[in-house]
Amino acid sequence: MTPTLTSRTELTAGWTLRAVGGDVPPELAGVSVPATVPGCVHLDLLAAGLIPDPYLDENEKLLGWIGRVDWRYETTFGWDGPNDSTDLVALGLDTVAVVELNGAVVAETRNMHRSYRIPVSDLLHQGTNTLAVTFTGALTAAEQAEKELGARPHVNRHPYNAIRKMASDYGWDWGPEIMTAGIWRPLYLESWRQAGIDAVRPLVALDGDTGVVSVFVDLRWAPESAEPLRMEVSVGDVLSSVDVPAGLRSAFAEVRVPLAKKWWPHGYGEQPLYDIGVRLLGDDVVLDAWHGRIGFRTVELDTTPDEHGTPFTLVVNGQPVFARGVNWVPGDCFPSRVGPELYEQRLIQAREANVNLIRVWGGGIYESDAFYDLCDELGLLVWQDFLLACAAYSEEEPLRSEIIAEACEAVTRLSPHPSLALWNGGNENVWGYHDWGWQEELDGRSWGWQYYSQILPDIVRELDPTRPYVPGSPYSPDPALHPNDPDHGTMHMWDVWNELDYTRYRDHTPRFASEFGFQGPPTLSTLTRAVHDRPLRVGSAAMLVHQKADDGDGKLARGLAGHLPAPATFEDWHWAASLNQARAVAFGVEHLRSLTPRCMGAVVWQLNDVWPVVSWSAVDGDGRRKPLWFALRRAFRDRLLTIQPRPDGLTLVAVNDSGEPWRAEVPVTRFDIDGTALASQMVSVEVAARGVAAWVLPPRITEPDDPARELIAAGLGADRTLSPFREDVDAALPEARLRTRVERVATGYRVTVIAETYVRDLALLADQVAADAQVDDALVTLLPGEQAVFDVRTSALVDPDAFDDPAVLRSANQLVTGDGVADVRGGGR
Repeated sequence: MTPTLTSRTELTAGWTLRAVGGDVPPELAGVSVPATVPGCVHLDLLAAGLIPDPYLDENEKLLGWIGRVDWRYETTFGWDGPNDSTDLVALGLDTVAVVELNGAVVAETRNMHRSYRIPVSDLLHQGTNTLAVTFTGALTAAEQAEKELGARPHVNRHPYNAIRKMASDYGWDWGPEIMTAGIWRPLYLESWRQAGIDAVRPLVALDGDTGVVSVFVDLRWAPESAEPLRMEVSVGDVLSSVDVPAGLRSAFAEVRVPLAKKWWPHGYGEQPLYDIGVRLLGDDVVLDAWHGRIGFRTVELDTTPDEHGTPFTLVVNGQPVFARGVNWVPGDCFPSRVGPELYEQRLIQAREANVNLIRVWGGGIYESDAFYDLCDELGLLVWQDFLLACAAYSEEEPLRSEIIAEACEAVTRLSPHPSLALWNGGNENVWGYHDWGWQEELDGRSWGWQYYSQILPDIVRELDPTRPYVPGSPYSPDPALHPNDPDHGTMHMWDVWNELDYTRYRDHTPRFASEFGFQGPPTLSTLTRAVHDRPLRVGSAAMLVHQKADDGDGKLARGLAGHLPAPATFEDWHWAASLNQARAVAFGVEHLRSLTPRCMGAVVWQLNDVWPVVSWSAVDGDGRRKPLWFALRRAFRDRLLTIQPRPDGLTLVAVNDSGEPWRAEVPVTRFDIDGTALASQMVSVEVAARGVAAWVLPPRITEPDDPARELIAAGLGADRTLSPFREDVDAALPEARLRTRVERVATGYRVTVIAETYVRDLALLADQVAADAQVDDALVTLLPGEQAVFDVRTSALVDPDAFDDPAVLRSANQLVTGDGVADVRGGGR
């Protein structure tokens, strides 16, 4: 880093926390506890042993009072700093707060999603100084704001739409009501001389093989500054320098990089990144400096009308990209404890599932720089919602100015990141206005349309015209059309899960599906860590706390019907619900990918969880991969074979989302479950790069003699797809007979399984053997005589026989045969 005259004093030490207003429990009256900054009230009270862990059992219900209490953070610090301009910089205050320095109020804030720079030079003195931040209780603040603005419709219980705070703090259908307060991002003093850099917006373009960087720099000046300065901008080895007249608030420089290497999404090319630096100099002294990274690429949104309606296709460097995506919710209810390590774990899990796009959902936060840095490195395109979700929002003050300020800051801060591909006005707000009875309730009052149609697009157009913007998700580009019209723009497919069987995904032919999903429980280790009901059962008290969806358990049960028998035990329910979730979402993904290029996006709800909960996630709240994750990895692979119904009959569809042509001889065989090949045909697959091709299968393949016993297999090895003629509940699945061998290896254990019968969706639930155990594959279907090898990574020393336990080595057969897990193991070791 370049040494500068700008210096920073971190204010992280010596903080205390105490309740100062509201309905304070008697045992906390007058009690002061140590506080961590960055952090939040819940974590400090938990560390002090004053509250139970809100993620466990029914504890969430016990802690609602925290949102109605006012909280005061206070610290003292020594100061012998220079006589320069000094600002107090707060990167995140959650949410309605009064900031005092040495007894003087220096700021009153109302927005979790923006930062604050507060001049404090005149209030600092040599020696000991006192800094305090007092927060109004989060629920109290939201209710007060609603009274001031007027009530407007929203989902869930509390008026989160009246205040600029993470909406999901107030409860969601996958998250608890944990209404935090605190200094959630860094807080520091920054001293500077003459002038400083407030923000940098490097906007990239390509001029042939030359990368062009337009660098816009926002400056601040000390009152006495009258001398011109110089600004240097470097991109890689290329340097540009411009003079900056005294008092100029915004400076500009252009840097041209010859033979620039292009940045590509994962699966489309490499991700070269260029260091960029800005230095502000006066008399050859560096006053301030900024550093970042950029990537050269173009991104456009193709919505040119065609014979089907209005497409929605992201185009990167001129290449249309099928979005194999997942929706992202905050990594934790307490975002101050979400750091680079957790981001890395989740985003690598996404990339390893063959994902190329992450949608940051509008009920959460603008994530920290580490999130977007990793997306840049991993080639994960970012669809970024502005933070407006499932509600009507006042367009009047004071909310209006707060939304404008946070949006301007977010667009500026995130502009360097090549992964950022799309800005979206909000989540389901336009849809809600059309379909959820809001118009009658609003009776002509503002609801947010001005944000989506004018204010936010104007901000993007002014600050970052290099990226596309859309008013909402779902949204049809023609406002006269229904916002969830499948033929135009984006679509949310929630009739499946809420009302319909998952096979009804095939009723939809969207141009881009930006939300769809199906629930399943967390892994059993995660669930049993968080829920201690005995006996553990669906609908028990703590289980209900960890199932937030409206009639969630009923929808899970109805979703199983027609696919798998009603489970006899809790363990069977857990496995059946997990398996059904994986099958449902994979079914939807394969259908959508088979529609390419009419459909150019399948963005699954959701990748991750904020806590241990029954939800739509592929990775649970403790970071364990659910069976859904493995199903996604298979359904999102570059080259996909899938059998789909078409007007002319069952059809083999080959999806080639790779950069090379796909040429192969693919065997397609109708099998009996005993392994006998009943009919076969070789299909000469030839698919262009990024293309799709289809072959109608002949009747000898598609017309079974005994549907309960037969299936179609297409392809070989990992590329093979299997399509039974009947759902498992109506199929003649045999009792699974398996021979297993378990070996200790350097990284853990290797489990080899040989099938003596047809075994459908075999999975090794390794977390039930060791808490840290991770298996490399799951949901493997075997014909008699075939084998699967599972590699289990774990540091634990365990009894190898544990991996052979029928409660660990699971299959769909167990659920169908009705013999119970104790009777399923067969074949010996």
